[in-house]
Amino acid sequence: LRGSRSCQRRAQLGPAEPVGSLVLASASPRRADLLRAAGFAFTTRPAAIEEWPYGGGDPARYAEDLARAKAAGVEGEVVVGADTIVVLDGEVLGKPRDHEEAASMLHRLSGRSHDVITAVAVKDARGLRSSHDRARVTFRPLPAGVIEAYAATDEPLDKAGSYALQGGAAGFVADLSGDPQTVIGLRISLLCQLLQFPAPCGKGQTGDGRQG
Repeated sequence: LRGSRSCQRRAQLGPAEPVGSLVLASASPRRADLLRAAGFAFTTRPAAIEEWPYGGGDPARYAEDLARAKAAGVEGEVVVGADTIVVLDGEVLGKPRDHEEAASMLHRLSGRSHDVITAVAVKDARGLRSSHDRARVTFRPLPAGVIEAYAATDEPLDKAGSYALQGGAAGFVADLSGDPQTVIGLRISLLCQLLQFPAPCGKGQTGDGRQG
């Protein structure tokens, strides 16, 4: 694995640590698993927003805008929103509408490289701030039968780009440049930067920065 890139925008920093309990504004079990594995105590409260389609411009800004909308749409002392997109030839691939679209996306990704961008937003007493991280993923050439069999499962249906790195698509990947957590949906070190926790961050942390 090679290094990943992250970029923070619209982050006006205040006191050293956020105050309050952590709320994950996402229904994604993968993000919850990553938080749990990092030792965070949190509650889950999915944001009730309708994701709007990509309308052009910087894909990373689009992902950040979605993450910020999710964080802003949920009540809590410290709210974390996130969004993940796949970018191929400048086109944003979101979640497929059905199994057929999932197969179509996977055929396009087969044997090629694409970017995965995960944006993270944090809302607390100091306001709303966001950042994003980018990873580069290269797929092996995938036989049509493998694509059709995988697309026929439910796993691709709630995943950007129609695949899960931590699931049945792990064997699709020939190369990954960046942090695997970015591809899964929540880079913990990026979240820690936004929470302004001192390094190392994660194990035993609660939303108010105390050791649990």
